[in-house]
Amino acid sequence: METPPHTHRKIIHIDMDAFYASVEQRDNPELRGIPLVVGGSPEGRGGVVATASYEARKFGIRSAMPSKQALQLCPHATFVRPRFAAYKEVSQKIREIFSRYTDLIEPLSLDEAYLDVTNDKQNIGSAIDIAKQIKQAIKDELQLTASAGVSINKFVAKIASDINKPDGLTFIGPSAIEAFMEKLAVEKFHGVGKVTAEKMKKMGLHTGADLKQLPEDELVKHFGKAGHFYYRIVRGDDQREVQPDRETKSLAAEDTFPYDLTTVEEMEAELDKIAHTVCDRLQKYNLKGRTVTLKIKYSDFKQITRNRSYTSPFGDFETIISTARQLLTATNPEDKKIRLLGISISNFGELEPKQKTEKSTDQLKLFNL
Repeated sequence: METPPHTHRKIIHIDMDAFYASVEQRDNPELRGIPLVVGGSPEGRGGVVATASYEARKFGIRSAMPSKQALQLCPHATFVRPRFAAYKEVSQKIREIFSRYTDLIEPLSLDEAYLDVTNDKQNIGSAIDIAKQIKQAIKDELQLTASAGVSINKFVAKIASDINKPDGLTFIGPSAIEAFMEKLAVEKFHGVGKVTAEKMKKMGLHTGADLKQLPEDELVKHFGKAGHFYYRIVRGDDQREVQPDRETKSLAAEDTFPYDLTTVEEMEAELDKIAHTVCDRLQKYNLKGRTVTLKIKYSDFKQITRNRSYTSPFGDFETIISTARQLLTATNPEDKKIRLLGISISNFGELEPKQKTEKSTDQLKLFNL
């Protein structure tokens, strides 16, 4: 949808508060008010935190952290395994609430989405009022809380939603954006990871104001193509549209094993299980791909990927497993120690050619904990 010249978009970023943990605490009263970790078991080697309740976050527990480390930080934490079917059901109900106000909804995962309410269905007009109504509906109908960021573009709205969590609502208007970006610490810039943030700090770049001092060609020289984005965003310029139909680019499943795999027979047996999971997911989403990628992580944490592409799209188990086995054999797995295997399918085929648009990439967030 085109926005008329000289007018600003009205963008809302909704982010559910500790989503998986909040659903568990809502459905199980005995879990309320205690440090709760949703994720893999700390007893296994590969357990990872999917999310943690706010009570657990006080101890420094964060998502993607090894479960063993989480247990060390909070020995009395309660661990529960994820129930993704339940989370997906709740996510669909949240999406239904969004759709009362706009059809321009861009989900980023089960628990967050962008909404363009420039022209809202109910002619409310105020993005702040819409955000308030959405938050209240989620609270009343689902007994959960969400935080909202409201601004004129996606980047600022996303950062704003994180400012007053949980149950927050932050508006950053057009006149306040540039000053806000100047004060923002570089590690708070969405898309700037730890490594890039450290590199920036070594260069004396600690805030948006510091970044703003560098010419665009200097930013590109140090940070590649991302430099163009940093140059624009620190000035509050983000023209990306909310894309309601994001194209799925890959689908994957992987597993970290409780012990190192040392024989080809063990490796192929585990690949069979993973290939079945991938095949089931392809069928669930009615997808067929042209490329199989095998991911291997060894006991020394060295990681490699190998892939093979076909001219015609496929989604059957036999093609997936035979290709994965061939890719494994090509790595000479004898006498190797493997701690993780993964299979992903990409390069999805369409029955009819479909015009691709820029920035139409996404990856299904499918966990295998």
